[in-house]
Amino acid sequence: MYSQAILLASLVGIASAQNTNLQTAFPASSGTTNLAAAKTIAASATFDGGMKQWDRSPSTCNDQAEGGDADAVFVLNSGAVLSNVIIGPNNGEGVHCLGTCTLNNVWWTDVCEDAATFKQSSGTSYVNGGGARKADDKVLQHNGAGTVAVKNFWVQDVGKVYRSCGNCGTQYARKSTFDNIHVDGASVVAGVNGNLGDTTTIKNSCLLDSAVCWLYKGVTSGEPSKTASAPDGKVCATSAIKTSGC
Repeated sequence: MYSQAILLASLVGIASAQNTNLQTAFPASSGTTNLAAAKTIAASATFDGGMKQWDRSPSTCNDQAEGGDADAVFVLNSGAVLSNVIIGPNNGEGVHCLGTCTLNNVWWTDVCEDAATFKQSSGTSYVNGGGARKADDKVLQHNGAGTVAVKNFWVQDVGKVYRSCGNCGTQYARKSTFDNIHVDGASVVAGVNGNLGDTTTIKNSCLLDSAVCWLYKGVTSGEPSKTASAPDGKVCATSAIKTSGC
């Protein structure tokens, strides 16, 4: 009985340490760790960052120049889980998921090029809780296939919260879902390619001073063209969206 009580207390402590509920204030860091190279998380492994700010030194941020895995702070292999991390400003790419991944209570401040890039060939990656602020362009970049599912996510002063790649050399029909997100000041929540079979759904969310979705004609080279600037109910579907008083 005593050992069972200790185990239960430990499990409760673990659960409480990882807050994947919607939070509407950027958390304070518990310290800072600067990495000389990107930290790789093995397939199906779990890494808990202890709410420290993790960053690169020297900086790998090169404004809006496209970077690669080497410019990230964390590189996650398929099935990896990253939790309780604040990504600092001195990196170009934040988090790269090479396969499906789960990001629990991960935060980004002063995003450089992208906050997180999803490269899976199939399956679903999850963003649970956390948030991002101060991104000139994209927060979540979806270059691979499959689905990116975002829940309880907070965003402030960014360009696009999510973008399905508009001009990747290999294109896919990508899916994205957003549930209970709070966005305050974004050019748009989701940019998706209607001609490639993309779909996005946004529900139960507060979108302040932010467009909901932009539809594009995706290409494999050159620049994509915008085809619509509002939900169409098919490529971009919404429900229970508030634009004030939340």
